[in-house]
Amino acid sequence: MRIDLTDRTAVVTGSTGGIGFAIAEALAETGATVVVNGRSQESVDAAVARLRQSPSEPDVTGVAADVTTEEGAERLVDGAGRVDVLVNNLGIFGAAEALDITDDEWRRYFEVNVLSAVRLTRLVLPDMVERSWGRVLNIASDSAIVTPAEMIHYGVSKTALLGVSRGFAKAAAGTGVTVNSVLAGPTHTPGVESFVSELVGDDLPWEEAQREFMRRHRPQSLIQRLIEPSEIANMVAYLASPLASATTGGALRVDGGYVDALLP
Repeated sequence: MRIDLTDRTAVVTGSTGGIGFAIAEALAETGATVVVNGRSQESVDAAVARLRQSPSEPDVTGVAADVTTEEGAERLVDGAGRVDVLVNNLGIFGAAEALDITDDEWRRYFEVNVLSAVRLTRLVLPDMVERSWGRVLNIASDSAIVTPAEMIHYGVSKTALLGVSRGFAKAAAGTGVTVNSVLAGPTHTPGVESFVSELVGDDLPWEEAQREFMRRHRPQSLIQRLIEPSEIANMVAYLASPLASATTGGALRVDGGYVDALLP
C-alpha cells in the first residue's frame, strides 16, 4: 500500500514534540503539507526546522496558538487555510490521588483534552463536508477504556473523547468525511519518562525503570514495552489517507495489546 496525501493539508495540534511530532513527521513523508502547532513561537519554529531537515524536503509550516481557547483555535485554523486532515493530539496527563483532584483540575483536563478537539472539529468540519473529503483524528488512550487509578481525571477525559469522535462521525455521515479515535497505549515520550520516574523512582537506569513501570503499572501489555511514537504515527497516517475511506466512527487501538477486550 502506498499512502499519498499530496495536495492535502494536515494540522496536528501539540506537535512540537512527542507523539504529535512523530505524527507530523509521518504525514509530511506522505506528501502532505503539514502545519505544526504549539503554544510558543520558539517551539513551533524549532519543530518546523527539524522536520525540514528530512531529505524528502517536506512542505511544513507552523502556527503558534493556544487551542485551549476559542481565539487560539481560530488563529490556528485561519493560519492553516484549507484543512483536509485535523489531528487533535494535544493532551495533558499526570498522576494524582483520586480524592485530591480539585474541580479546577477536572475542568483543566476537560478544557485541554476534550474541548480543544471539539472546538477545532467544529471549525473545520463544515468545510470538509462541503468538499466531500476530510479526516478528523482524535488521539485518545488505552486509559479511555481501562481507567488508571493514579489518574482518573485523565482517563475520564479520554473516555469523553471517544464519545466526541463517534458523535462527530455521525454528524458527517454520508459525506466522505471520516472521524476516528486512535487509542494510544503507553508510549515512550519525554513526558512519560518523567511520569515513569514519579511512579518507580528516578534512581534506576531508564531500561530498568521502563520494565519496572510496565511490570507494576501496565502488566496487561502484550508487547511488554513502551510503544514508540512512530508506531502511533503509522496508524494515523493510514487513517488520514484515502485508503481508510470506509473506517469512521471507530476507536482503533495501537496499545500493544494492553486493553483486555475484543471491542474496541
